[in-house]
Amino acid sequence: MKEIDKRLIVSDFDGTLLTSEHKVPDEVRAAINGYVECGGIFAVCTGRMLRSILPRVRELGLKGLVVAYQGTVIADIETGREIKRDCLRYSDVSRICKYVEEMGYGINTYSDEVLYTNLPKDNERLKNYESITGIDAVSVSVPMSEFINNNKLDSQKIACIVSPQEREKLYELLLRKFGDKFDVTCSAQVLVEVSPLGDNKGEALKFIAKHYGVPLSSAVAIGDNLNDLSMIKAAGIGVAVGNAVQGLKDEADYVTVSNNEFAVAKIIEKFGFK
Repeated sequence: MKEIDKRLIVSDFDGTLLTSEHKVPDEVRAAINGYVECGGIFAVCTGRMLRSILPRVRELGLKGLVVAYQGTVIADIETGREIKRDCLRYSDVSRICKYVEEMGYGINTYSDEVLYTNLPKDNERLKNYESITGIDAVSVSVPMSEFINNNKLDSQKIACIVSPQEREKLYELLLRKFGDKFDVTCSAQVLVEVSPLGDNKGEALKFIAKHYGVPLSSAVAIGDNLNDLSMIKAAGIGVAVGNAVQGLKDEADYVTVSNNEFAVAKIIEKFGFK
């Protein structure tokens, strides 16, 4: 049996653990299983809803903790029991949505495992999102800001769906407007997201490390997008996959191959064992 080096490896899911075809390669499954069997701790930290990620990590045979909504929710994989759940208050959600609505962008809000959208159900970006995550969105016929306020719906996060060309513009606008009060980040080419301040992947990594009694110096974090930035900065070794955005690569301690080239397996082999 191999001797463990870095005791905790935390990976993003979409674009990192998954290939571009949204599959976990057999080589990656085998590497994760081998690492865990030798005593390593492997965890997934994602922007997905809890009910979207739980079936996937259970398919991998993982136990322990999983992080959803960028860090707003942390739960036990086997039981689904939540050990942490935060939210944006409905008044703040409504205010943020109002600002986004005025610019004409589509909005998804996530309230206690229900996904609401103001996009038409035949919108291609929404259909693609639903297909990838396995979640059917509930359509909102009135302005999202009004819907949230009238129903007093606190939310785990807000996701603005935009074209890749508009993502940077909206990200900068939201960061300037709300960045001092909320976490603003990007998780995909078409998603700009807002979540409670401090509920980011970096804080989630620290929570997991403390839970398992692992020093951050013995933690490795792997990601592909800007929502992974806090996580790779918090870890002893921060890794960007080859397909990561340049902003993440610039901050990473190490850049590996792409998600389509078994990146997570390569990192487990490089840093997981002595």
